[in-house]
Amino acid sequence: MTSGPIGKGRAILGWSAAAAAALGAATLFNRAAARRAEARYPPIGRILDVGGVAVHVVDTGYVAGGETIVLIHGNGSLLQDFLVSGVVDRLRTRHRVILFDRPGYGYTARPDDREWTAEAQARLFVAACGQLGVLRPVVVGHSWGTLVALAWALDHVGRVSRLVLLSGYYYPTMRPDSAMLNIAILPGARQVFANAVAPLQTRITGAGGIRMVFSPSETPDRFMDEIPFELMLRPTQMAASALDGAQMPANVARLAPRYRELRLPIGIAWGDGDKLVDHRTHSERLAREFGAPTLVLADAGHMIQHIDPEAIAAFIEKPRA
Repeated sequence: MTSGPIGKGRAILGWSAAAAAALGAATLFNRAAARRAEARYPPIGRILDVGGVAVHVVDTGYVAGGETIVLIHGNGSLLQDFLVSGVVDRLRTRHRVILFDRPGYGYTARPDDREWTAEAQARLFVAACGQLGVLRPVVVGHSWGTLVALAWALDHVGRVSRLVLLSGYYYPTMRPDSAMLNIAILPGARQVFANAVAPLQTRITGAGGIRMVFSPSETPDRFMDEIPFELMLRPTQMAASALDGAQMPANVARLAPRYRELRLPIGIAWGDGDKLVDHRTHSERLAREFGAPTLVLADAGHMIQHIDPEAIAAFIEKPRA
């Protein structure tokens, strides 16, 4: 007889063994896929050793009479996001453009010996810029990258000339995605989530997520054709993305009370159809507080650098008093 406590116990053991085998198989598949991705998409820039942390940087080089512009990508992405958008193509003829992979993304390492807050990531990039001989760049952040840009300006006064903030999240508001990610990164669950669950889940749901961040705009063909999605699906990057997503409200809770300390030119841009971040709660409020110049792309979603790279490049270049 298999009914009763003994039968139920055997069924539970059977299901547990099957689940463990499935997770193990998924982990092996994801790790193999990561190795293939790294073979197919090697680093496209230099790897700097910044205080023992490997930092992947693309530097277009000095341009006489131009500014130095640092571009910082958002969550789940990598530096190719700005390269593929066309913004770099429009800036590099007149300015030196520097792009970093954030810690854990692309080919920048994310050692476990520290918490990679926005402040820690800014500190890493300030040090990297020091190695490159760059002292006061224009710092441009998109989405999560705006937190790094703000931390850069707040903690390293005099080490940035001005800020340009694109599609940012600036004030502590309820985010269900962050709450769910806090569960996923609990001890024990974190490795399973990053190595087995998240890469496969993203392969299944990723197309819908891409449509959402671009909506109401169409997703550009160049984005779909040229972004190295396989690199973004590696367990190491999925773990970094989950950790950053979970810590986003805490980062903003620390930074927002300090915004009044900022004494530098700031430009703020967003799409009025953004479905990922409420522009009224975040970008519009920040612009009002600073009286900052703004750029609003009509009928555009979160990925404004891809929707109108000409307008975004011009906004980045525009001098501000």
